[in-house]
Amino acid sequence: MIAFLEGKIISKKERFIILDVNGVGYKVFVSRRTFSKLPKTGEKLKIFCFLVVRENSLTLYGFLKEEELEFFEILEKIRGVGPKGALEISSLGSLKEIKEKILSQDGKIFEKIPGIGKKKAMAIILELSGKIKDVSFKKEKKSDEAEEALVSLGFSRQKAKEALKKVPNNVKNTEERVKYALKFLGK
Repeated sequence: MIAFLEGKIISKKERFIILDVNGVGYKVFVSRRTFSKLPKTGEKLKIFCFLVVRENSLTLYGFLKEEELEFFEILEKIRGVGPKGALEISSLGSLKEIKEKILSQDGKIFEKIPGIGKKKAMAIILELSGKIKDVSFKKEKKSDEAEEALVSLGFSRQKAKEALKKVPNNVKNTEERVKYALKFLGK
């Protein structure tokens, strides 16, 4: 699983970007909202990713914030939505606005999305209502590179956080923090 990519934007199209990560170009699909917030072509970008594996394709979906990725993962699992629908829904507004409209059961939020009528909108809202209450949209915070590295190595975010809490406070270097955390995770 690819947790995030960090590299230089090579190309920006309407629905996707191509990100150069150490000489490998990744095609990453993004929402219209995310696209509007991206830096210019040629600039560096760190983007959180969701990989969809199908029989004949691998598709990456990208998000600027970890909370957006978490919300996408919830949406994508709903019957009848899928990754493309989830990406469209996530571009409808800020996460806070979408959450409020879903909790108030406002079916009009989905009117602009092709293929989602009133019945399907209400089914999505019913299914999301219970799940979305648990999602908290934090203020933007600086991500912990050591934690991200451990997650990309296959450890759960919770285990990574627990291991990093055991690292001495005087160790500030990301690489050193990861080494210490791996010692705790190896026991």
